[in-house]
Amino acid sequence: MAAEAVTQKLYDAATMGDVATFQTLVQQDPFLVDQVSFARSRNLLHIATIAGQVGIVEELLRINSKLARDVDSKKSSSLHIAAEQGHVEIANKLFFVAPEMCWWLDDQGMNPVHIAAMRGHVGVLEVLLEHDLSPAMERLHRGQTVLHLCAKHGQVQTLKFVVEKLELLVPVKDDDGETLYNLAVRCDQVELLELLHQISDDKIFDWKRHNPAI
Repeated sequence: MAAEAVTQKLYDAATMGDVATFQTLVQQDPFLVDQVSFARSRNLLHIATIAGQVGIVEELLRINSKLARDVDSKKSSSLHIAAEQGHVEIANKLFFVAPEMCWWLDDQGMNPVHIAAMRGHVGVLEVLLEHDLSPAMERLHRGQTVLHLCAKHGQVQTLKFVVEKLELLVPVKDDDGETLYNLAVRCDQVELLELLHQISDDKIFDWKRHNPAI
C-alpha cells in the first residue's frame, strides 16, 4: 500500500493535471497506479476523469489501460463519469481502449449513452454512437427508451440528435404503454411537442396509427 503522503501527491497531480509530478511519482514506484484507491472505491483514472485532466488520463491509459474497465462503488466506469461530466476528449480516449463499457450498467441501470443523453452532452454521444448505435437502444427502468429519458429531463436538443440516429425509437412505448408523445403531453414539454409534430410533418412518425385519440 502506498504511503498516505505519496497517495495525496498522486491525487493532487491527477486533479491538477500535473503530468510532470505524476510521471516522477510513477517512475519511483511503477505499481502505484494499481495500488491506490480513493473514496467510493475510485481509482486514479476515475479521479483524473472527474477533473477533466486529459494529460493524466493519457498517462494512466498508457500505463494500464485495464483501469478503464474498473468501476467504483456505484458501478460507474470512467466512461460513465466522462459521459456525466461532458468530457468529450476523455470519452473518446476511454472508448478507444474499452468500447465494451458503452454497454456497462451502473447501479441505476444506466449505460454511458443514457447518462450523456440525460445530461445533454451531444458531443459525448457523437463519440459513443459513431460506430454502433446498439447502446442507445438498451431499455431503462420500466422499459423506457433513451428518448423517454431525454424528454423527462428536458433535453430536447439531445433528443433531436438521437432521433436523427434512431427514428425507429420515436413510437416505442414503455411498460406503462406511454409513448414519447404521451410523456411530452403529460410533462407539458412544449418544445418537445413542437419537435414531434415536425417529425410527424416529415412523415417519420404516423400519428394517427400510434395516437388514435389525437
